[in-house]
Amino acid sequence: MSADGHSPERETPSGSTEAVVHEYDGILEMDNQLPRWWLYTLLGAIVFAAGYWVYFHSYELGELPNAEYARQRSEANAAEAEKLMAAGEATPEMLLALSNDAKTALDGKAIFDANCVTCHADGGKGKVGPNLTDDAWIHGHEPMQIYALVKEGFTAKQMPAWGVKLGETRLRQAVAYVLSIMGTNVAGGKAPQGN
Repeated sequence: MSADGHSPERETPSGSTEAVVHEYDGILEMDNQLPRWWLYTLLGAIVFAAGYWVYFHSYELGELPNAEYARQRSEANAAEAEKLMAAGEATPEMLLALSNDAKTALDGKAIFDANCVTCHADGGKGKVGPNLTDDAWIHGHEPMQIYALVKEGFTAKQMPAWGVKLGETRLRQAVAYVLSIMGTNVAGGKAPQGN
C-alpha cells in the first residue's frame, strides 16, 4: 500500500496495470471486475430461486416434482388396480399390483379392521392369530398362498373361510392389504411363527 492508503499499481504478466490488492510469495491478487454476463447470471439465479421458493414452498401454488411424481404413480396404480379388479381369475402379479395401490390397500385395511383384528390385532401384529407383519409365515407367504388361505380358511386353527362372505373384490382388497403390511415388522408384534 502507498502512503495515501491506496494500493500501488503494478504491471501484470499480461501487461495491463491494475491495483494490487494483495501480494504473497510472488503471487499477485488484483482487484478484477467480474464480467457483466456472469453478474447477470448470478442475479438471475438469485431472483429465480426466490420466486421458486415463494411459488412452491411459501404459498404452495405449484406441485413439487416429487409430489407430482407420487401423484402420477398413485393415479397409475389406481387405474391398474381398477383394471385388475375387473379381470378374471386372481394371479400373483395381480395381487402384488393391487398391494401397491394405496386406495386398494386402504380399502383392504377397512375390511381387515372390520373382520380380522379380533385374531390378528390392529395393524396385523398378531393376537390369537399369527403376526402378519413379520417375515415368518405358517402357511406360506406367496400371494396365491395368502389368497387361498383367506378365501378357504384353515379350520384346524379356527381361521374362517372369508371368500363367500367378502366376495371376490373385497377378498382381493383384503389380501392386497395383508401383502402391503408383510415385512413391516410392526413394534409390539407377536413373536414369529412358521418359516
